[in-house]
Amino acid sequence: MSVSEVRKSADSRMSKSIEALKAALSKIRTGRAHAGILDHVMVEYYGSPVPVSQVANVSVVDARNLSVQVWEKNMAAVVEKAIRESDLGLNPIAMGDNIRVPMPALTEERRRDLNKVVKSEGEDAKVAIRNLRREANEALKKLVKDKEISEDEERRGQDEIQKLTDRSVAEIDKLVAQKEAEIMTV
Repeated sequence: MSVSEVRKSADSRMSKSIEALKAALSKIRTGRAHAGILDHVMVEYYGSPVPVSQVANVSVVDARNLSVQVWEKNMAAVVEKAIRESDLGLNPIAMGDNIRVPMPALTEERRRDLNKVVKSEGEDAKVAIRNLRREANEALKKLVKDKEISEDEERRGQDEIQKLTDRSVAEIDKLVAQKEAEIMTV
């Protein structure tokens, strides 16, 4: 293993942490309706749990309403129940094989709570990035101990890892700030 391999590994793993944060933030509901909000809602379909998007067509009707058009009539009740029991706080209305999902307006208190969740997700991502930095630095120290690289190469490698870490943390801060602004807009 070389310094460049350690750096590449750390870079790819940090990128995956940022992608995981983006996925987590996309599940946090803002005041507007978007089809992706139901992505993590699972329904029982012939014995196996599948996302709503695999048994129905989810579309945005307007800023406050989603429409869920199920492909099989017998799935309408199952999908409606899954949406109602999800942690999103939504109350779907069934109309035949079509389900209307009104998005309730967020109260100021709920917006603050959501911002706390966003900050918590951001902190978790930063902790993951710092753990990756520590692991990369330990790998560099092991390379020096095994006499595969010099101490100067180790120092340069640690500087590169620190730059990757700083860049990743800055991107996390930017994502968190964007999401908070999105939540606070009425």
